[in-house]
Amino acid sequence: MGYLFLAGAIASEVIATLSLRASEGFSKLGYTAVVVVGYVAAFVLLSMTLTRGVPLGVAYGIWAAVGVAAVAVLSIPLFDEGLSVTQVGGLVLVVLGVVALEAGGNH
Repeated sequence: MGYLFLAGAIASEVIATLSLRASEGFSKLGYTAVVVVGYVAAFVLLSMTLTRGVPLGVAYGIWAAVGVAAVAVLSIPLFDEGLSVTQVGGLVLVVLGVVALEAGGNH
C-alpha cells in the first residue's frame, strides 16, 4: 500500500512542477493554485508512504528519480523543451542509481 501512496506523491509533485513552469512566475492564478495544492498533496502522500513502512532512502530516491525523469520527458511536448544526449544519459544514471538503491536494501 505504501508504494501506491508513493505513486500518488510522484504524480502530485510532477503535476505541481509542470504547473510551476506554466504559471509564468505565479502570474496565472489557476496554475499557481495547482502548484500549491500539488506540492502539499505530494508531501502528505510521501508522509503516508513512510508511515506504511517504505524506507525513507528508497521512497525519496524513487520519488526524486521518477519525478525528475517525468518532468524532463513531459516538458518536451508541453513546453517545447529538449533533452541532449548527455541529459538523457544523466536521467538513465539517476534511474539506475535508484534501482541499485532498491536492490541493495534489506527486504
